[in-house]
Amino acid sequence: MMDIKNNMRRDVYIVDGARTPFLKAKGKPGAFSASDLAVNAGRELLSRQPFSPEDLDEVVIGCMMPSPDEANIARVIALRLGCGKSVPAFTVQRNCASGMQSIDDAVKDIAMGRHNLVLAGGTEAMSRAPLLFNNGMVNWMAGLWSAKGFMSQVKQWAKFRPSNLSPVIALLRGLTDPTVNLSMGQTAENVAYRFGVTREQMDVFSLESHRRVAAAQDANHLSDVLAAFDYSGGVYTADDGVRRDTTLEKLSTLKPIFDKKFGSVTAGNSSQVTDGAALLLLASKEAVIKYNLPVIAKIVDTQWAGLDPAEMGLGPVYASTALLKRYDLNLNDINYWEINEAFAAQVLGCLAAWEDEEYCRTHLGLKQAFGRVDSTQLNVDGGAVALGHPVGASGARIVLRLANILKRENAHRGVATICIGGGQGGAMLIENVSGVTQ
Repeated sequence: MMDIKNNMRRDVYIVDGARTPFLKAKGKPGAFSASDLAVNAGRELLSRQPFSPEDLDEVVIGCMMPSPDEANIARVIALRLGCGKSVPAFTVQRNCASGMQSIDDAVKDIAMGRHNLVLAGGTEAMSRAPLLFNNGMVNWMAGLWSAKGFMSQVKQWAKFRPSNLSPVIALLRGLTDPTVNLSMGQTAENVAYRFGVTREQMDVFSLESHRRVAAAQDANHLSDVLAAFDYSGGVYTADDGVRRDTTLEKLSTLKPIFDKKFGSVTAGNSSQVTDGAALLLLASKEAVIKYNLPVIAKIVDTQWAGLDPAEMGLGPVYASTALLKRYDLNLNDINYWEINEAFAAQVLGCLAAWEDEEYCRTHLGLKQAFGRVDSTQLNVDGGAVALGHPVGASGARIVLRLANILKRENAHRGVATICIGGGQGGAMLIENVSGVTQ
């Protein structure tokens, strides 16, 4: 097996980062396209640096649903941010972990010596996910365009059926796994059933997510959130999905969505459909010294894992366990965790899996249960149940949040991990090394 630890030739540092407010989708296209969001996050981030945007070696962006005008959206964003024509850019997709994948790609290029300074992250305007023509409409239009002469066109018009106007909702298709024909919410129900996660446990977890985000906002712990400005003069200064007035009683009144008869997953204990962007500046030690950059954290390593798509929410268990085993670490060696809250059931399922001796032996190759994650060390500033989960951005958001938490708490080590639609998991190990390169 390849010795990954020794093949990472150069250290890679997070030197700065920023994100937009995460804005809840409200039934119509939001104020921002995906590139608008990233530009709003990147404009101030780059303006406060001692180097020019043209000094970047590359821009890497994760995004699942760019608009028709945003092909290779990373390049669009780079040019709009003033990086210049000579700075290359590319877009990556790994479903919910696209933002984390962009960071991993940037890390590899810096570690290998190809680059010294990279802007990486993710963006998503889920509210602008398109409505598509169905196949009937596409075939009818193709026949109309190819019809020769007036009578041929009339005959084609006669073939039109009202069912041709039934749209394909891209967002719903994107949140459904075609290989197992299950929505992401149905996979969360599977995880809850496997580990006996109750409705009450999900709602308690969700309430705590809202409380922690509200507390973090009040304590000014979310200073990486920058105001976003739309073209109509509107200003968005804070995450707007947080429900400060929610209670267990309110959450308990919500009906299950994905399994209406027997399920427990509701809108209240699921992540929200949201628009947002998160960007990080990554640098080699050479770049840190050259530009006298402050260091937030060092990215130690990343692990990707695959599992049954029907239980995709357990992806963090597979990826994080493999990552920690590679460094001879246990759960209690990690000071803080960021597990993306796609669903409360999914996070609770991950915690239960690590405590389940049989599951750990059968699925993770361990001799015993891996252990327990202390709730006071998990998602301490809240998570996606309260903030929302713009799929292209969330992987970058949790890495940036974890880095800032480690620095704030003067803690050593953390893991950011995320489940991925399609049956995968991603995990990133980072360390607080503030000042070590100065």
